[in-house]
Amino acid sequence: MSEHSVRATVAYDGTAFLGFQWQTGGRTVQGVLEAAVARVTQQEPRVVGSGRTDTGVHAQGQVIGFRVTWGHPLADLQRALNAVLPADVAILELGPAEPGWHPRFSARRRFYRYTVLNRPVRSPLERRYAHLVSVPLDLAALCAAAEPLVGQHDFASFGQPTQGDSTVRVIYAAGWQREGDRFIFDVVGNAFLRSMVRSLVGTLLQVGTGRWPVGRVAEILAGRDRALAAAPAPACGLCLMKVEYESVRE
Repeated sequence: MSEHSVRATVAYDGTAFLGFQWQTGGRTVQGVLEAAVARVTQQEPRVVGSGRTDTGVHAQGQVIGFRVTWGHPLADLQRALNAVLPADVAILELGPAEPGWHPRFSARRRFYRYTVLNRPVRSPLERRYAHLVSVPLDLAALCAAAEPLVGQHDFASFGQPTQGDSTVRVIYAAGWQREGDRFIFDVVGNAFLRSMVRSLVGTLLQVGTGRWPVGRVAEILAGRDRALAAAPAPACGLCLMKVEYESVRE
């Protein structure tokens, strides 16, 4: 048997998890994945993720890495892990990692999507995956308010750093679209502060409902004070869609 450095894409329903990162006395995605690897391989490697997702946040494209000794094709490892993982977690892809690749430090872009259900009556079938806003939303105002977020800025008003002290991040794209009674906010950045996307959404929704003027978002961004922004939107509407990497050989 030989040792493999493995890279995998994972999807999960975050409703019943206390986030991705392992915690004492709580169910986490990392803990569930490590338990599955241990059960299948009789080893206990540490599973590292591309980033943390908070309690209740979902993922369609979380990326993980781990090292394991395995004497069969990696496709068999993927099937074996999916056979023992709980129903709210699945490994979508699994293969060898490039030499020098790291799930977090090699990541270049992260794509999050937040879904708002905009209608008077709640949807019991969508309550896990969309935040209900019962008053009408103004799509043009939402889009205009999101424009100042693009670029390199100090986002101290919208979150706390996950490591280090810097609150400067780069947002490559941020915008809203409407699909029927769903308003969808897509944002792509090099990295995000803790609760940053939900704080952005909570603030933008104040504009979308007409409570705040469009220009207030730019003022909050410039203020670099967390007390200026609105409370974070609920975790249920947020999903990590994709993590992009550049080849470590480039």
